[in-house]
Amino acid sequence: MSKPLIFTVSATWDPDASVWSGHCDDIPAAADAPTLDELLEKMSAMALDLLPDNHPGVDPASLFLQITALREAEPAVA
Repeated sequence: MSKPLIFTVSATWDPDASVWSGHCDDIPAAADAPTLDELLEKMSAMALDLLPDNHPGVDPASLFLQITALREAEPAVA
C-alpha cells in the first residue's frame, strides 16, 4: 500500500432539513445525508469515482476520508 492520502470532509448539520451537508474541495464533491455514516458512504463512493480524474496515479487503496462535523450544542434532557 502506498502512503495514505487523507481528504477532509467538512460537514454541518442542517436542522431545517434534518440532514448533514458535507463537502470536500480535494475531490471535489458534496452530498447530504441524514446521518454521518450515510454521508461518509456517499462521499467515499464519490471520492473513489472521481479519484482518477482529479488525482491520477493515486492508488484507491491509499485513500482515506476524515470528517470534521459541526453541530450546535444541545442542552441535556433532564
